[in-house]
Amino acid sequence: MSEKIKSEIHKWQLILLGLIIVFAIVLKLYNVFYWPTATIKVNNQVFKVLVANSEKHWQKGLGGRKDLGKYDGMLFVFPNQAQHIFVMRDMKFPLDIIWFNKGTVVDKAQNLPIEPGVTEEELVQYPARDISDRVLEISAGSALKYNLNIGDNLEVLK
Repeated sequence: MSEKIKSEIHKWQLILLGLIIVFAIVLKLYNVFYWPTATIKVNNQVFKVLVANSEKHWQKGLGGRKDLGKYDGMLFVFPNQAQHIFVMRDMKFPLDIIWFNKGTVVDKAQNLPIEPGVTEEELVQYPARDISDRVLEISAGSALKYNLNIGDNLEVLK
């Protein structure tokens, strides 16, 4: 094989490797910054929500955001029923948290305050009184405003 052909093959291998690296970076960034959305209904109130359905999204939640923007809340979707404990990590606004199990509200915590300047160990933990598989975070006061109560049903519209 001539040196020219070897050089051409080597150049194409480098180009292909570069494209694979760029694709991997774009995919990683997409997974970090893209948030799925859904429309849900609880007690006849419709909410447009961000969906947290991965470890990275569960850890981040609404932390660091100044407000909900164009959304009404965030729905955390877990693969298992468990005692899902929440904290107000890096929150800039107060929340109501609603826990669901199999589509039914099993607990709620209202008007949870922000905790500026506290360490991870100092964060107040908010466990539900029962196991859950989904959790809804909405603006503080919304649970009262929309009369959301234990026993209400969650319906995913889209």
